[in-house]
Amino acid sequence: MSSSTTYIYHERQEALLCGQHALNNLIQTQTFTPGSLAEIALQLDQMELVCMAEGNENGVQSKEYIQRIAEGSANVDPSGNFSIEVLRSALLSKFELNLANALQENVRGTEITTFEGFICNRASHWFAIRKINDRYWNLNSTKERPEMISHFRLAAEIEFLQSSGYSVFVVLEIGRLPAPATSREEADIRGSAGSWWSETELLNGKARGVHVNHWTKDNVGYGMRLDGKSTALAAETAIPVAKPMLDFDSMSEEQMLQMALAASVQKDDGGKVEEDTVELSPEPLVSATGAVRLQFRLPDGRKTERRFLKDESTKVLKAYVMECSPNNNGQKLELLAGFPPKAISYDQDIEAAQLSGEQIKCRYL
Repeated sequence: MSSSTTYIYHERQEALLCGQHALNNLIQTQTFTPGSLAEIALQLDQMELVCMAEGNENGVQSKEYIQRIAEGSANVDPSGNFSIEVLRSALLSKFELNLANALQENVRGTEITTFEGFICNRASHWFAIRKINDRYWNLNSTKERPEMISHFRLAAEIEFLQSSGYSVFVVLEIGRLPAPATSREEADIRGSAGSWWSETELLNGKARGVHVNHWTKDNVGYGMRLDGKSTALAAETAIPVAKPMLDFDSMSEEQMLQMALAASVQKDDGGKVEEDTVELSPEPLVSATGAVRLQFRLPDGRKTERRFLKDESTKVLKAYVMECSPNNNGQKLELLAGFPPKAISYDQDIEAAQLSGEQIKCRYL
């Protein structure tokens, strides 16, 4: 393919919709919207609620279940920041593409330039790196234009991102990402939410005036909500999002029950005793060998993150959660990860469990 006819798609930052921008920039097509990703987030939330109800003695009438409903979505917030599970599900369902953490055992031994697409995440920011015409391009939505990364620099760039606290996910399938646009007519069809840049002009350093279409949003970078309203407004958004935290201690059981969803899930789990835990070691430095970062959604709904050593037992994750969110009722703590969420086994280390960069969901049963 001649680089002279290639155009690179680049969506710019809007509110906290960088997850959407990262996906569209990765596949070089305006495919995913806040609404479509929010629908996936809602489906994941419903799956998690079913899982929570099935594992709780009181099912949908448990205080934990009702509180989880009141907290709102665990996979999208009001600003439009989506979870890694949403991004993974979106790519898998639409393009049959799988995202895996670059630190997973079956990935990290592979030459990094073997892969053609990357999704990078730290805190609430996501961006894509994509191979186009045998060159890698940084398609970060906070940047004005795509920036080339040479094959030689790619490994160092990925390593730097990881040492800076980023989780890097790779597209496992080779040769399956959609091909870039090779004409202005094709670009017109494939997307109008971002800007199209001539690869030749970018390589020649003539970035001014290379947009095929001036389609960047007027509200880029101005903190617009998912429904297009200002973040200063308290109006309801157009999609399911997190709601303000309620004071459950001051609510009666009847009041809380009235908030439950109309669902019927049979209980199948009785009283349990919390398993033994291990002592929690000090948090390793970012530069420590084998340090990995994990994100947690605690039983009380709070979100947090921490570094661990990859050869530590998964029991340290339980110890950390119990330290952050103590349980005084003798309930069993369960940690879940992946899509669909599955209980984490405590008989292996973090590396073997392939948890690096994952979001851990926590609940007391």
